[in-house]
Amino acid sequence: MAQVRRAVVIGAGIGGLTAAAALHRKGVRVTVLERAGSLEPVGAAISLAPNALRGLDVIGLGDDIRALSAWQGDGGLRAPSGRWLSRSSAAAAAERFGGPLVLLHRATLVDHLAARIPAGAVRTAAEATVLDPGDAHRPARVGTPDGELEADLVVAADGIHSGVRRVLFPDHPGTEYSGFTTWRVVVPLPGVRFSSHETWGPGRIWGTHPLKDGRVYAYGAAVAPAGRRAADEKAELLRRYGDWHDPIPAVLAAVRPEDVLRHDVHHITRPLPAFHRGRVALVGDAAHAMPPTLGQGGNQAVEDAVTLAHHAEDLAAYTAARLPRTTAIARKAVRVARLNMMTGRLGIAVRDTALTALSKAGPALVLRGFDGIADWRPPQSPYASERTAAGNRQRSTPREGRLHRTR
Repeated sequence: MAQVRRAVVIGAGIGGLTAAAALHRKGVRVTVLERAGSLEPVGAAISLAPNALRGLDVIGLGDDIRALSAWQGDGGLRAPSGRWLSRSSAAAAAERFGGPLVLLHRATLVDHLAARIPAGAVRTAAEATVLDPGDAHRPARVGTPDGELEADLVVAADGIHSGVRRVLFPDHPGTEYSGFTTWRVVVPLPGVRFSSHETWGPGRIWGTHPLKDGRVYAYGAAVAPAGRRAADEKAELLRRYGDWHDPIPAVLAAVRPEDVLRHDVHHITRPLPAFHRGRVALVGDAAHAMPPTLGQGGNQAVEDAVTLAHHAEDLAAYTAARLPRTTAIARKAVRVARLNMMTGRLGIAVRDTALTALSKAGPALVLRGFDGIADWRPPQSPYASERTAAGNRQRSTPREGRLHRTR
């Protein structure tokens, strides 16, 4: 494909805005089309692992986001009674993967990303459709309420139920229901001290985590029929989690019914044949929607975006770099979903015993499940985490040098 001078990004979520910022950094003229009336994101918070933070280094944003980290202590997995099943070490994770895990509100991340894009590049209330994906000899064409746009590259970041995906691959079955639904809230919780945790019960989980601004991000997930909604979602949360350990009752007491976001979880079961066709490339959930059980959905969107910008003139290389990796991670997320949504008493007892034994063997064994995921590095450099590490090596003791090599 010829040099990319003009790109159209469909969707102003995390993947779309990261792609726009990365392409703009390469000198590409970018237009972002968002069908919603504003950039206010749907969702509560997002966790960014070291792999995504290194991706954000590519657009000069990684250190700004690292500074928002609120997880200074340890946490882990618990049973509904409060018993710890396994402990996690923030320091061990940072050492193993080269940085912290940062939890922040999605709106904060979107604001930071939007600031990396030229003023006026984002058009809201702009429903977009791919009219022609183009090829090596003609540009792609995108339809908008204000007329057609031509582009050397179209980035489709239009989410789980992507319309562009259906245009590019009409025979693909799309997403399917994962078997469980989720609730998310962000609430103030002054004066309540707790360790970050995720709690696994029969067919349901709960997580409570602090944000840098003093608020608390909490989420629940439970096996449920698709499409079912409660008249009062706070009452539904109280019914499912109200008798679980502290601080869950305090969180629920602080929740207003209007604070609760509920979404059924869908994922792509059959991988797409490619992440591109013609001059159009898919990123994020449009390409590889996965359950949130590894916390990697948004992280993989960031990886997609900076990798696509690197391979903007060779979309086959983009597919080759991203499809096998995201397929493996999505399949692992499905396996983890089956594990933490177990309903059988015997299976849960075996699972919890195994988690406890694994934790007692040391944090390295627990963290091993993220090897090959959180240690990803972008196809371009330098980026902040490695520049910092290089400087440290020049001043380090031998022990510090060995620590760097393990990351």
